[in-house]
Amino acid sequence: MNFIEELKWRGMIQDITPGTEERLEKNSCAGYAGFDPTGPSLHIGHMIPIMMLLHFQRCGHKPIVLVGGATAMIGDPSGKSLERNLLDAETIAVNQESIKRQLSKFLDFTGDSAAEIVNNYDWFKGISFLDFLRDVGKHLTVNYMVSKDSVKNRWDNGISFTEFSYQLLQGYDFYHLYTDKKCILQMGGSDQWGNITSGTELVRRKASGDVYALTCPLLKRADGKKFGKSEGGESVWLDPNLTSPYKFYQYWLNTADEDAPKLLRIFTLLSKDEISALEAQHACAPHERPMQKALAKDITIRVHSEADFNAAVEASGILFGKGTTESLRGLSESDFLSVFEGVPNAEIARDTIQNGIALIDLITEKSQMFPSKGEARRMVAQGGLAMNKEKITDPALIINQSHLLNNKYILFQKGKKSYFIIVLV
Repeated sequence: MNFIEELKWRGMIQDITPGTEERLEKNSCAGYAGFDPTGPSLHIGHMIPIMMLLHFQRCGHKPIVLVGGATAMIGDPSGKSLERNLLDAETIAVNQESIKRQLSKFLDFTGDSAAEIVNNYDWFKGISFLDFLRDVGKHLTVNYMVSKDSVKNRWDNGISFTEFSYQLLQGYDFYHLYTDKKCILQMGGSDQWGNITSGTELVRRKASGDVYALTCPLLKRADGKKFGKSEGGESVWLDPNLTSPYKFYQYWLNTADEDAPKLLRIFTLLSKDEISALEAQHACAPHERPMQKALAKDITIRVHSEADFNAAVEASGILFGKGTTESLRGLSESDFLSVFEGVPNAEIARDTIQNGIALIDLITEKSQMFPSKGEARRMVAQGGLAMNKEKITDPALIINQSHLLNNKYILFQKGKKSYFIIVLV
């Protein structure tokens, strides 16, 4: 496989330095992308450079993942309107370990082209401020640094020297990896172009070396909203504790038809022919959403697991009326809350059902689910009320602990789509 050709047909190249393709065709080499551990998890926006590293490895090259333990203490100004809060070393160390675990699901750390993780704190911790100014700072002029978009975009409103110096630190990363690991390529998002080319310039001036740079486009959704954000504006994380596998699956499943072909190319390893077949299938039956289903399946399994994918599919069926009591009881509490997020609910004291309580009393005076007992009885008589996905036929039913889901919830359903949850507190 040809790395550059693979990225081209997938639409994953924005900027590339002259001679990059010719150099990569000669023989295998090492290339890297950097991730600052400023949070406990990567989000799906980070998956774009991760996929670049994955393709790089599949094409026989060696990927290096730089976890920026040092640069995370500074904060990259690229694409930011405000300065980041600086993190302490302990927080960064915890974040770093979490990110390593997530990356291991994409990259192979064994074999001839084994991926490698490095931390730039390992080489920055021994460099004094004076040594850095003398050995690194003198090679790039202020005029050159100010010309970068990451600085220009912040210039009028002010940028601290801390953030201004970030491109020097990232540039030195490239120099260090070039001299220490013979790394000749840096990859990243297009907002990183200025920082990356500062690195190529530093290597040229300080080591007389030839190195290369490659960036991918920043993604935007067809509706103009920022890619990687849910409808509520929250980031979609790779950590299941921050974004449940169900929510993660739903994000990709709800991809707009206009976005699906592009996302299939960028975020999956499906071939050109496989994606073309999905596009043709979608054109014949768009209501079946074959592109979105293939996209959501591929990414959910890769980031989480096949079991999490199957659970997410089953949970989706539960919400739209296809589930059973057994499948409902199989949901974890986090998945249950994700599936029924926004559903009206009422909290009642746990001792209310300790000795059992009449159904009609529970759904009227105790929870206000129905305004009157007469209306509740009519709904039961008409066969329109279900509890935990089972239709209620006996209005005299006694509710007790055995009816609880996750020892805390009772799910009621009026008609086909109207849900109500009672929460025991």
